[in-house]
Amino acid sequence: YANAIVEKQSDFSDEALSQLHQWHLWQCGEKSNTGLPGSELQQRCYQIFIGSKFTSSQFQRDVVKELKLIGLDPKEEYLTNSGYRLDALVEINGRKFGIEADGPSHFIDRKVNGSTALRRRQAAAIDSILIISVPYWDWEEFGNDGSKKQQHLQSLLKLS
Repeated sequence: YANAIVEKQSDFSDEALSQLHQWHLWQCGEKSNTGLPGSELQQRCYQIFIGSKFTSSQFQRDVVKELKLIGLDPKEEYLTNSGYRLDALVEINGRKFGIEADGPSHFIDRKVNGSTALRRRQAAAIDSILIISVPYWDWEEFGNDGSKKQQHLQSLLKLS
């Protein structure tokens, strides 16, 4: 299978190469010997994967602001070694937490969709980062009440 991928690599779109990177991460996470052969193809897939455009939402900026107000130093748009970009990364007592401000596109009927589940699983397994989700419906419930938002983040991070 892997050799066929190498032979046909010029036929793959950028989207397919990005998905191959995720497949390669999955194989690495499973400690399989079936990952992408050849560092050139791996690097090409990785570069396409990390090159996808990203935008910061008002929701994400608000979560980061509240993280700062509870005394944390979030690194925004943090690029993990595996290539996933997290909304924010905080370190607490030597433990890394990825903070994801998860808007409606991350869910189907308030259940995490497949791509979000894969991202969380791979970031945790490969990068050793615990992903903390801040669902949009929780955040909206707090309105403009910064103290409730801060308490919620402290609770999610087990700081209170």
